[in-house]
Amino acid sequence: MTAGGSHISTSESVPGPSKKTAAELPETSAPALTPPTKRRAYIATWQGFLGALMMFVGSIGTGWIANGSPMIRQPVVIALRTEGWGVTLSTVLLTVGAMLLMRSWLRLGQRLDDWGEHSLRSVVIAISAWSLPLLLAVPIFSRDVYAYTGQGRLVMEGQNPYAVGISTLNNWFALGADPAWAENRTPYGPYFLWLARGVVELTGAQPDVSVLLFRLIAGVGVLLCVIYVPKLAELHGINGARALWIAVANPLFLISFVASAHNDALMVGLAVAGVYFAATKRYLAGILLVTASIGIKPITVLLLPFIGVMWAGPAASWTRKFLIWGATAGISFAVLAVSGIPYNLGLGWVWAIMDPTPGYTGYSPSGFLGQQAEFLGNVLGLPGGTIADLLRTGMKWAAIGLVLLLMFRGDYSRAVRRLALAFTAVVMLSPIIQPWYILWFLPFLAVTGIRNDWQIRCLYVGVTFFVVFGAQDQLSVWSFVELPIDASSLAFVTALLFTFYLLVLDIHTRKLLIEGKPLDWARRGWRWLLDQRRGAR
Repeated sequence: MTAGGSHISTSESVPGPSKKTAAELPETSAPALTPPTKRRAYIATWQGFLGALMMFVGSIGTGWIANGSPMIRQPVVIALRTEGWGVTLSTVLLTVGAMLLMRSWLRLGQRLDDWGEHSLRSVVIAISAWSLPLLLAVPIFSRDVYAYTGQGRLVMEGQNPYAVGISTLNNWFALGADPAWAENRTPYGPYFLWLARGVVELTGAQPDVSVLLFRLIAGVGVLLCVIYVPKLAELHGINGARALWIAVANPLFLISFVASAHNDALMVGLAVAGVYFAATKRYLAGILLVTASIGIKPITVLLLPFIGVMWAGPAASWTRKFLIWGATAGISFAVLAVSGIPYNLGLGWVWAIMDPTPGYTGYSPSGFLGQQAEFLGNVLGLPGGTIADLLRTGMKWAAIGLVLLLMFRGDYSRAVRRLALAFTAVVMLSPIIQPWYILWFLPFLAVTGIRNDWQIRCLYVGVTFFVVFGAQDQLSVWSFVELPIDASSLAFVTALLFTFYLLVLDIHTRKLLIEGKPLDWARRGWRWLLDQRRGAR
């Protein structure tokens, strides 16, 4: 165990110097990492770099460029965004590049399957190589980063982003933000608004330079994850390199937090660092870091009760636990209250917790089940919409109930695991799940153990789904461009074909997702169907 952290080890730990869990041990004994194995890791790294480079080129033709950006007047950019061949080429490059990055991540995990002493270095090199082209790409899969510039302008001009949307700004549409942000109040904390104001002050709201600075801010969060995910994993007897590969090297993390520059990157990085400090008995530092995370995006207020659990200690009475919970919340909220004084922001961030965004996404469990309940209710002559609303509300309350249960019950040594499960419940039972939301809790699951069974397969499926979804959902194509096939449809078909290749044709990756040989299964199934037809005759 790392010094000071033995009190937080999980029950899944396997004693020994390698600090692997039983889930991480290979099925057969493997030799120590050899130089050829190390070189094979570089093969996956270079393949992923190629995928990221393809995404960089593709982003020029189908990424989000602000109307006020001088980039749209460049001849190469004009050709890639206004000519049919340019948009088609860009779409294919962006999609294939994302899926190649997906395959490279899977292959890197296979090539480092014994997770020896050099594996952490290999994962860090891969993250760095794959991030570099994405750092310079046009924003893809989301254009929220342009809304950040608008919110920074609001603060600069003395307006309160917790009270008004960016439509109050002159020429706001040239910023490149989604019109959905026009009237919406910001859901972000005061510290991020400070950062957004600083970016605007430095760049004069020039969209391209602003995007780069917001990416660098997000990069701080990525760097914090790279530093503290392995450290926090080691406290729990989990291999740090494997945890980092799961949590940070995966393509959804890099696309969402580097290419899209979501401020969630800094939120997650500060949260992971704060939990690490709390787990090593530096509770005040942990509370302040988690408070800084709340000041970026308030959802991480959920972590405070579990920081209190660690602070209270394994033998704490209920009186002590409640006192520590009160002290933890008091310190954090007092700091945040004082932080609202500059720029007259106050406690406006509280609304983001108390007044969540209405609606649902169809691929969230809550959204999907609600749709089925509504359909079934309507078929039976019942008020389907009301039934669906009740179901979604019930799932939200179930998440709150699970959080409370995990706060009050559970082994002290599994405090971080309980935190991870509570965060997972809140996200997965919410009616709205954006692709990058699963990255909020993934690092905490990774550092406390994701087994090489259905758990890791669920991760593979989830990451693949959201990469495929993002590839076809967020493409910037002007309506006047004539295309032989719609860009979104082309991206979707391309991503599905690549997914089929990963599942069935690739002799390496198909082993990860499906037990056995899929082609043999198909042949046996075909023979069974033929036998049934012959028997019917």
